[in-house]
Amino acid sequence: MVQLACKNLSVGYEGKEILHNINFSINQGDYLCIVGENGSGKSTLMKTILGLHSPMSGKIITENGLASTKIGYLPQQTVVQRDFPASVKEIVISGCQSRCGFRPFYNRAEKQLAISNMKKMGIENLASRCYRELSGGQQQRVLLARALCATQKMLLLDEPVAGLDPKVTEEMYEIISSLSKNDGITIIMITHDVRAALKYATHILHIGDDVFFGTKNQYLCHKFGKEYQSKGMIDNG
Repeated sequence: MVQLACKNLSVGYEGKEILHNINFSINQGDYLCIVGENGSGKSTLMKTILGLHSPMSGKIITENGLASTKIGYLPQQTVVQRDFPASVKEIVISGCQSRCGFRPFYNRAEKQLAISNMKKMGIENLASRCYRELSGGQQQRVLLARALCATQKMLLLDEPVAGLDPKVTEEMYEIISSLSKNDGITIIMITHDVRAALKYATHILHIGDDVFFGTKNQYLCHKFGKEYQSKGMIDNG
């Protein structure tokens, strides 16, 4: 069942169009990686899907009760965010804010959801720790747990392993893959790591001079995939 579709979508900001006539659709449980050069419009596309930017033309269609407020989002971290002086538990449970409506407090179910997602990310022992005291990998697990408090349907991740060492990077990729395979959560992830995209994703959206969307096997047969293979940048085995 199609969960999200972009139809003839053009996106940009401040009146400047960056991407034109984008078309793709994903089903529940799919794992889509968006790849392409810096400045190609990947983050703008993701923010448009989230409703943070309005489409310049075309439309975004969601099905199965999916609304932008029900999508978990993990943006790129800034230096200021890494130094945020709150506890792990406070940050994780803040992902439940969209569930609260006009309530000024979290209910028992939301508190339990936060605990459950901390356990899923292996950070329950860090609940009382200050976020800014954590390693980069621990911080990303905290933010992923927070995003999971907002949704059980779809996660949008913008370069979630940026700045992490190789071991922690692979651990994060495995966690994200498990959320797709075992929990049925749809993943849309921006990444520069085409090798990882072809290892974990079910579909690739490549944004460049041309736009490609398809399965990873189709990508390997496309000129974009062949170019990466010729440079020895990916492992297609």
